[in-house]
Amino acid sequence: MKKTIIKNKTPQIITKNVSNFNLAETFDCGQCFRWNKVSDDKFTGIAFGKVLTVSIKDNNLILENTSTQDYNNIWQDYFDLNTDYNKIKTIISGIDSTLNIACSFAPGIRILKQDPWEALCSFIISQNNNIPRIKGIIERMCCNFGNEIEPGLFSFPSYDTLSTLSKSDLASIKCGFRDAYIIDAAKKVSSGEINFEELKSLPLDKARKELMKIKGVGPKVAECTLLYGLHRLDAFPIDVWMKRAINTFFPGKPVSYFGEYAGIAQQYIFHYSRMNKSLVK
Repeated sequence: MKKTIIKNKTPQIITKNVSNFNLAETFDCGQCFRWNKVSDDKFTGIAFGKVLTVSIKDNNLILENTSTQDYNNIWQDYFDLNTDYNKIKTIISGIDSTLNIACSFAPGIRILKQDPWEALCSFIISQNNNIPRIKGIIERMCCNFGNEIEPGLFSFPSYDTLSTLSKSDLASIKCGFRDAYIIDAAKKVSSGEINFEELKSLPLDKARKELMKIKGVGPKVAECTLLYGLHRLDAFPIDVWMKRAINTFFPGKPVSYFGEYAGIAQQYIFHYSRMNKSLVK
């Protein structure tokens, strides 16, 4: 991949020859909640306190209104541009024919390297919820407790900020029973009881148990945090829908069956199953 900087009224950074990356497949597969479609294959989103408009044209990734510093420090990692997804898909596809089909169905999905606190908080909010409502709750939370980056656009609120709030403070974001979970998570992260840097290197089962010390965090939210927030590609979130997909396509198979890139395999399976609901029993 080659990076090109174009200086004009709208500063752009163009990364050429980006393969295995589809923005719609990546942003709409249930792993993130702050990206919105602007036009065909163009999205605007907020991550790490920065607003970005991004598009892909002729395998060129175009980042608008950003800087070389932010590209190097944030977006290159966020979009996982240094990972060879072609190699990973070849490995996953070779496990069995169904995984080959799932990989081929949405070959442009990438696992974003999100802020771990945002991932944890977002997936606490996702419990027993649908994507439009999740996005609405998160947007209200950011508007109420985040910092305004640009007019009408707000950063994700810090755990330090949320740790000082009460359930009544969160009433305006309409998050329901999740209010106590959000506050408990914020307090545990703010105090250092939950340390994301340590979770990156702990054995997966121990990292999962650490996260499950937070009120309301079960195995699914813990696995989502590990996969999407800490880029633990061995994490394998399983919700009700994934249980059905596993029982349909991989009955009796343990998580170890999916190999070292189980988390990426899970995302392909999840998206394929969700888009082909008639196939799942």
